[in-house]
Parts: sequence; C-alpha cells; structure tokens
Amino acid sequence: MDARISQVLDDQELLRQAIEYPDSQAGRHAASVLLDRYRERVYIWCLRYVRDHEQALDMAQEVLISAYRNLGSFGGRAQFGSWIFSITRNRCLSELRRPSLLMDEEADPDQQVAHQVPADRNLENRLAEEELLELIRLSLDPVEQQALWLRCFEKMSVDEITKLLAITEASGARGVLQRARRKLRAALAEENDTEGGTKQ
Repeated sequence: MDARISQVLDDQELLRQAIEYPDSQAGRHAASVLLDRYRERVYIWCLRYVRDHEQALDMAQEVLISAYRNLGSFGGRAQFGSWIFSITRNRCLSELRRPSLLMDEEADPDQQVAHQVPADRNLENRLAEEELLELIRLSLDPVEQQALWLRCFEKMSVDEITKLLAITEASGARGVLQRARRKLRAALAEENDTEGGTKQ
C-alpha cells in the first residue's frame, strides 16, 4: 500500500486491512498508520493520570503494543478511538493501583518547575489551564472527570461515553456531565468569591 494513500484512509479502512492481512507488508503498514494517529492522544491520556513524562511515554508504548496485538479482537461495536481509550484507561488504572517507584512523594513540585517557568504571556494561559485542571481534579469524582474530558477534548458522543465508562444511571453520561458542570460552576464561583474576599 502506498504510504501517501494510507494517510488519507479512515480508521475503519485501515483497521480492515490490518485485520484481513496481518502478515503482509500492507497490513502491518495499515496498523502502523492507524496506531500512529492515536500515539499522541494515548500519551496525553497517560500523562493526565501519572503526571510524569517518562512514565507516560512508557505506558503509552505499552498501550499501543497491546492494541496492535489485539487488533483482531476489536469487534467494531464502537469507534476505534473509544476502544483504544478503553485499553489506555485500564492500563492507567492498574498503574495507579500499584505503588509508584518513579515518583518522589517528598519532592516539592513547585520547586521542580520554578526554574523552568517561561517569562512570557503564555505563562498566564498555562497557569489558568493548570488551575482549571486542578479544580476539576479536586471538585469532580473520577467518572465525572473522565466524562468531561472525553466530551470536551475528545469530542465523543454522549452515547459513546456512556458505553465506554459503563455508566448505569438512567440518564447515562448526560446526567454525569450535567452534574459535573454544576459542581464545577459551584467550585469556580466559590473560588472567585474567595479571591474577591481576599482582595478586599
């Protein structure tokens, strides 16, 4: 298969070729192109869980290898992106369940990044984003965090999120997202009130 042609094929066609011709050069190339499309997203998903660049890279590599080995078991009942996110999520949860050997629990994260802070306008944007992510982490439970991330950043449909996160409540992911947004609005309002009180 021509490399230029493979780049314009959609996920489903690449997946079909990878599954139908797993031992051919074309099949392996199709699998490589398909997984490469998700490499950065898988890394970002892992980084959100472990907050360590090297560890996230290793985990992302493991996820992609696992996905490659299990392409034949993908039933096509969901989008490929949903399936690979499911593998990533399981890998991240298993990582969080075991004690970290790479992270120094005593280290002060503020001290580690202090010398790396760029003195430009992007700093304000980065700090605002980090503060929002921290507020999400503190205000929302894990399912609410994941649902909000998948909806806002991965643009998944409510039905896909419901299936992926195995949400059993009657309103599915829609209810989880509504609850998450209410809690986040309340947390933002409280934070603004606190800042306002501090300034006076």
